[in-house]
Amino acid sequence: MEDVKCCVASCEKSLDAAYWEAQYKAKATGWDLGKVSPPIQTYMDTIENKNISILIPGCGNSYEAEYLLEHGFTNITVIDIAPTPVAVLKDKFKNNPNIQIILGDFFEHQGKYDLIIEQTFFCALPPTMRQKYVWKMHQLLADEGKLAGLLFNRTFEVSPPFGGSKEEYETLFAVAFDFLKMDLCPNSIAPRANSELFFELKKNNKVKVNVYELEGITCNGSVQSVTKKLAGIDGILNVSMSSNFAEVLIISKNEMAIGELQNAISDDEKYKIEKIS
Repeated sequence: MEDVKCCVASCEKSLDAAYWEAQYKAKATGWDLGKVSPPIQTYMDTIENKNISILIPGCGNSYEAEYLLEHGFTNITVIDIAPTPVAVLKDKFKNNPNIQIILGDFFEHQGKYDLIIEQTFFCALPPTMRQKYVWKMHQLLADEGKLAGLLFNRTFEVSPPFGGSKEEYETLFAVAFDFLKMDLCPNSIAPRANSELFFELKKNNKVKVNVYELEGITCNGSVQSVTKKLAGIDGILNVSMSSNFAEVLIISKNEMAIGELQNAISDDEKYKIEKIS
């Protein structure tokens, strides 16, 4: 996001469809470069199979989709929660059969894709949704699918965008994905120099990735206790809890029975766990 103060909101503000629609209506879209981000363009230029299925979530004005279409790609889907950019794209590409444009919530979207391109979507989500992001990306990718794009390697005083660090991302995506690349970008635009990571992850199709709602956890001490108990269950490979303690991402060798998860934390009757499907 070129102007990192383009969308002034606290973490508590609801970053819903109405919020993002208001940003487009007010033309408060400082994240919009008016072109494809150079690191993503460089990556897209390496893709040889132009018939792969590609998803771009939180697409906005989607210069990435336009670039792909101009270079012969035939199976592109874009989705955004804000009506204004979706309407613009539908008009712009109304005669192009190689792109599907969807107005809707990414987390309710269904499909299978060979590649998902990340460009200012992750950083627009409240950090409390990061576990759900990993789960949904894993769900939407085909067995050999890849997730690739940009993540901020810095924090911000005003958010969104919401930043993070390489270490945080490595922990967040661990086990659910195989890391092919996560490096500082050498060709970011000037305002983002030395603050962007380019990453390429491949879906680990040998594990089960699920996210669960949690009740009863109110402090970091409880987080550590519950996380340790869940991680101790045979077959569970990684556990990651959201920053508001409301959801937990569990990666396991096989599908876990909800009763087994509940039993592991049942020493405190206020703890409840329920699978999100």
